[in-house]
Amino acid sequence: MELEQLPIELSVCKVSDYTGVDLEVPFTFIGRTDSERSLVCPTTCVPSGTIDRADGWRAFRITGQLDFSLVGILQGVLSVLSGKGIPVFAVSTFDTDYILVRSEHLEPSVSALESAGYNISHPSRDRTGYLDRVC
Repeated sequence: MELEQLPIELSVCKVSDYTGVDLEVPFTFIGRTDSERSLVCPTTCVPSGTIDRADGWRAFRITGQLDFSLVGILQGVLSVLSGKGIPVFAVSTFDTDYILVRSEHLEPSVSALESAGYNISHPSRDRTGYLDRVC
C-alpha cells in the first residue's frame, strides 16, 4: 500500500462558526456535531476568531480511491503508529483517508510505516500545486 506524505503543515481547530473559512483551499476539512465545530486546514489559512487550535500537524494520504467495502485499511496504518507510541488525528473523505501526526513525529512515522511495508511517496510542493489558491 502506498501513502503520500503531504508537503504542508496543517492545524486542527475549534471554531465558533465557519466565517472566514475558505472551503476552496485544498486540505480544508470541517466537522459539525451537536456540541462543536471543528476545522482542519493549512496553518497559513487558520481564520481569525478561532476558539482553540493545535498547529504543527503533518499528513499522509492513503493513495487511491478506497471502496467502502474495504476493511482494515486505516486500522493497519493506525496500528503501526500506535505500536510506536505516535498519536494521530484521522480525517476521512468519500474517496480516502488522511492520517495526521505532529511534526515532531513525522520522521519516526515514516520510518515505522516503511518498516511495516508501506511505500511513502514524497511529492514536491512545486509538482503538486496543492496550494495554488492563497489564503
